[in-house]
Amino acid sequence: MSTTRRSVAEDLQETRPSAPISLSSAGVTRSAKAIRISHNGTERLFQAEIMCFCDLRPDQKGAHMSRFEEDVNEAIDEVVIGQALRIEALAERIAESIIRTQRALRSEVTIRASYPVERRTPVTDIATQEMYGLIGIAAANPTTSRRLVGVTAQGMNACPCAQGLIRAQAEDDLRADGFTDDEVDRIVALVPVATHNQRARGTLYLGAPVPLDIDADRLIEIVEDGMSSEIYELMKRPDEQYVVDRAHRRPRFVEDSVREMIRGVLETFPDLPDDAFVHAHQANFETIHTHDVEAERSGAVGEIREEMRNGTQVARHTTLRAWLDGGVPRGAGD
Repeated sequence: MSTTRRSVAEDLQETRPSAPISLSSAGVTRSAKAIRISHNGTERLFQAEIMCFCDLRPDQKGAHMSRFEEDVNEAIDEVVIGQALRIEALAERIAESIIRTQRALRSEVTIRASYPVERRTPVTDIATQEMYGLIGIAAANPTTSRRLVGVTAQGMNACPCAQGLIRAQAEDDLRADGFTDDEVDRIVALVPVATHNQRARGTLYLGAPVPLDIDADRLIEIVEDGMSSEIYELMKRPDEQYVVDRAHRRPRFVEDSVREMIRGVLETFPDLPDDAFVHAHQANFETIHTHDVEAERSGAVGEIREEMRNGTQVARHTTLRAWLDGGVPRGAGD
């Protein structure tokens, strides 16, 4: 048996780097974990992906990557997300732990999970399971932390531009066939006008300096209502007819969906403080183009209320990073 003593390996992460430059962030991504969620009275396990980052001092070579995993595992063991899907509480707990274990000035954590919701189809009332995205984001510094909750949902948008072209063509053809202007107006009002459809995905975040009691399911309703129509995994023909008819009677650009989500938040939660934060993003996946289209809006609720009240664009939109770090423009909502 050897009695040779082995020296403890040097902690390379704590050594000085070759260039004394601080880093905005360093951390881990795509860390797959099982998290516990209590929903509808039943506790279940859900798969989630967690991203953890912190800033890095100019005299520190690297972050302690294993400590990120330790912080995540300890927080998962301690926190059971509550009835209203408080995934953001878990993100905040991890972010606060990272500040201590990494001796950082700033940390940020994002948790993304998929969870099923049983829905009923609009006409035949059959049960169908739909998958939605649940997102918790939090940032912390040595004295404070902020968090927000987000959701993603799929749907469809019907293009207003192409529909306008087809409507004009239909009106010309009907007049050429002898229909009067009044008859043409009645026909195009009764019959859904064709257009090309876009599969769509909406994302919505909402947070406030004092944590909100927001049910993620209500955010999903806002996201889906911002599109031309919700969609379902399982549909019978009457349900398909309903979805297609609904979408073509509510044509929307990608920009329309973002604005409708923002308006939906303000109408659904009228008591939000001006320093609350909302972020809406919409992606439409084109069918007659080879590109896709996206639009988004971020901002403090006070900024958005001011725009809606005065009809004038605010000079600057508060970003997610700025809000998480405690920044809201002075005078927002005044």
